[in-house]
Amino acid sequence: MTFRGWAAALPEDIGLFAVQYPGHGDRIAEDPAGGVAEMASGVAAELRTLGPADWALFGHSFGSLVAYETARVLQDDGRSARALFVSGARAPRHAGGGTTHHGSDDDLWSAVRELGGIEPELADDPDLRELLLPVLRSDIALHETYAPDPDALPLTVPVRAYHFTEDPLVDAEAVARWASVARGEFSTRSWPGGHFAFAENPTELIADISEMTVRLASRADNAKHAEHAEHAEHAEHANNTAAAR
Repeated sequence: MTFRGWAAALPEDIGLFAVQYPGHGDRIAEDPAGGVAEMASGVAAELRTLGPADWALFGHSFGSLVAYETARVLQDDGRSARALFVSGARAPRHAGGGTTHHGSDDDLWSAVRELGGIEPELADDPDLRELLLPVLRSDIALHETYAPDPDALPLTVPVRAYHFTEDPLVDAEAVARWASVARGEFSTRSWPGGHFAFAENPTELIADISEMTVRLASRADNAKHAEHAEHAEHAEHANNTAAAR
């Protein structure tokens, strides 16, 4: 799964930063992370090095949990993201469970293949299979053994959850439960397709994320301008009062 093609579809004023997990891609030589919280802490640390910015987080499936935990870390640090977008995933308190990561290599490979997570022309490549199986098993194990912090505070940022109607892993009711992590604005949107449909044709998804991100940024700017105007008005009133004395 790659987000490389997303950059060209985003508006000019929205940048794209794709996360590469330990043990994946050009980090293949690194040991896999030990848990979702560890992965989220790493992502948040990288974001801090990039300086002040308005971050909107997106994750699909297992990546939704990483994005959620990253949003929690940023909120705890007083640097909340602009929004959290999640796709094809159960809400944190309903995530986890399953024994796929305990299965044989054949069973695990077949399960990922049936979901559409591996391109058909690559699925029969034995060298690719040997390379990817340990990474896939690790990711699935982290997903199936995930348990959220029971004392986690709700997110103050808007949360939007996406659902693909033919997804065998996540139904509309499960996606709607993401409302439990949001203190404020929460919304959902659905499209036809299976678990990995977003990767096959992401145009509408990218457009929706972009539109909401721009709208939230505009709302925040308007709120700042209104606050500054109010402060200026109060300061002028104070000066006039002092002059009248």
